[in-house]
Amino acid sequence: MHEDLKQRMIEAGRILEQAGQGDWTRGHISVRVPDCADRFYMKASKIGLEEITLDNIITVGLDGEKIAGDHGRHNEVYIHSEVLRVRPDVNAVVHTHAPYAVSFSALGKPLQAVGHPGSIFAEGLPVFSETTQLITTAERGRAVAATLGTHDAMLLQNHGLVTAAATIEQAIYLALSLETACMMQLWVEAAGGAKALGNPEDIRAKRKHMFREEMFKATFAYLVRRLKRG
Repeated sequence: MHEDLKQRMIEAGRILEQAGQGDWTRGHISVRVPDCADRFYMKASKIGLEEITLDNIITVGLDGEKIAGDHGRHNEVYIHSEVLRVRPDVNAVVHTHAPYAVSFSALGKPLQAVGHPGSIFAEGLPVFSETTQLITTAERGRAVAATLGTHDAMLLQNHGLVTAAATIEQAIYLALSLETACMMQLWVEAAGGAKALGNPEDIRAKRKHMFREEMFKATFAYLVRRLKRG
């Protein structure tokens, strides 16, 4: 069932890996089952993001327990289950150990709108700093979801990023944009820190332009075409 949706998960995993957000077999993608709000499809453990197939996607409940599938479940399932539990507007969650995001989180500084990607997060980027350990319990998952609040993306201190969106296309767009924004600011910080940023009105205008469903879909479609070109 829902093979088209699962195919987008497969493409999403390959896109993240190609973009440098793979971490061997770590990192996860989940998508809520369309006709069953208390279940979600998820990448299985012990495989790379680029190794997702129709046969190894598992089904999980909002309690974090596996319901169907022959492969194992990630220990950090609670990032997904607890965000999906409290955010009915969210249908897709991504968590990766994106290297620039991890590095930027160690600065303890707010993310600035250095370029277009940064403007997407100019209204605030939550940082979960209660622990740098893995999110392996429902209690920690609830704390992550609480820190995320109504935002679409967040950083886990010295750990990685989380994006939460209505569609997998948007969740991937946010993950790639956040990693690029962190990379840009790290470059600027290495040169002494930002001395010139756009005025708030310009930044809001850029965010409005960058944060559109049309942009999410067009970017995802382009990235899938790029995958096919090898």
